[in-house]
Amino acid sequence: MLKRVVLLLALVVAIGTAAAQTPSSPPPPPKPVRVITFDGGWNLPLWAAQRQGFFQANGVAVTVTHTPNSGFLITGLLDGRFDVGLATIDNLVAYQEGQGEAKIAENPDLFGFMGSDSGFVSLVTAPDVKRFSDLKGKTLSVDALTNGLAYVLRELLARNGIAETDVKFERAGATATRYKELLAGKHAGTILRTPFELLAKNRGFNELATAESLGAYQGTAGMARRAWASQNEAALIGFMRAYRAGMDWIYDPKNREIVEAVLVANVRDLTPALAKQAYDLLLPGFNRDISINAKGFQTVLQLRSKFGEPPKKLSDPNKYLDLSYYNKAFAKP
Repeated sequence: MLKRVVLLLALVVAIGTAAAQTPSSPPPPPKPVRVITFDGGWNLPLWAAQRQGFFQANGVAVTVTHTPNSGFLITGLLDGRFDVGLATIDNLVAYQEGQGEAKIAENPDLFGFMGSDSGFVSLVTAPDVKRFSDLKGKTLSVDALTNGLAYVLRELLARNGIAETDVKFERAGATATRYKELLAGKHAGTILRTPFELLAKNRGFNELATAESLGAYQGTAGMARRAWASQNEAALIGFMRAYRAGMDWIYDPKNREIVEAVLVANVRDLTPALAKQAYDLLLPGFNRDISINAKGFQTVLQLRSKFGEPPKKLSDPNKYLDLSYYNKAFAKP
């Protein structure tokens, strides 16, 4: 009897040892996710997630393309050249409502799945434009005449006594391009986003106003095609988890010096001293839990209701959102 027990124990140990030595199946390769975004400091959580390997850890391999303008970003998403867009959420609303500048097919299926920031929006002007009244007769640049930041500019002008007939608007593309053309003297003012307003002010340009005067504002958001998301749910959830991990990482005080170095490495002309200022401006403006700011989205819809063409009364944010992916990513009921 004792021999049988000993043999049985030996067999169990042998089976366990063999199982431990059996090589496990390799993990599946990460799912490619092609991201398109505007170039600027608001990409800090994205850069952090790339640097720290959070995307790889969540099963996705992210490639990033910087867009020259909003039309290219939206058409690229709808054409399937990109999977995820990071842009101000008004761009999504504009094209879903048939109010965008670029030509697209009818019935687009874009939706928002997460939020990222409050916009970091400033009206920056040439050195000789020190007050709103100095803008009369001048040219102001925008990405596109029909997107949300152009509407922020128009609202700031109206609230400060400048009629649209007092100025001229000119398309100039993404923030980085508008910044360069502002420095070159091609325009008297434009909307810039952090840290470009810091770079301009460091060169003697003026910050006349910020979007904070308009109240809460939903800036950058994550957007995708509903068709793509339904077929790539795990990849979208992995992207969101990694992005939020990047957000948590930049908020950790012990990472501050590295975060500032990341900004310097990714934003041309940004010095270490300006990176410290950019850090202090950026962190209060992020949606740390990457949720959609409901009040901020209402501001976006109010501005589009006021300025959008053809005119439409817009009031329901849920029309443009599907938060089921967010809820699955972060275990919300």
